[in-house]
Amino acid sequence: MRFNRIVFSLIALACVAVLGVALYMEHMMGLEPCPLCMLQRMAFVGVGLVALLAALIGPSGWGVRLGGGLMVIPALAGGGLAGRQLWLQNLPADQVPPCGPGYDYLRETFPLTEVIRMALEGDGSCAEIQWQFLGLSIPGWSFVLFALAALAGVGLLVVGAGRRHGLLD
Repeated sequence: MRFNRIVFSLIALACVAVLGVALYMEHMMGLEPCPLCMLQRMAFVGVGLVALLAALIGPSGWGVRLGGGLMVIPALAGGGLAGRQLWLQNLPADQVPPCGPGYDYLRETFPLTEVIRMALEGDGSCAEIQWQFLGLSIPGWSFVLFALAALAGVGLLVVGAGRRHGLLD
């Protein structure tokens, strides 16, 4: 049970760190997040909240599987959003959709369902590569981190199931 609590805690801390870096890039480096970036942030919040709740509860058995499984859902959603943005970033210049209004304007002007629909479509601002590290753009790193979170969630599903059947005792 202690191992599970540590794993969930580390995942929650990693999500806090990712969100801190995103806020630093926005407010200190002046990088304007596109609507897809904002949705990816929400997915990191989802992964982090599930991991934090599981760490606080300190589950065992079915609770580990539940926490791991619930963590996989926002991780896969975030990975899909990051994948969509990577696809937009790799379009030929003549196929990039025109830039739309910023996320704040969308949120203040349109109903939530319309904001989500427009954000999922992405626009030219989502195709812009504003920063890279080791050859990966921001959504590239997000995709990697979401994949790691999903794998950790699946791992916790397996560990929880293995302990239930006496395989990991």
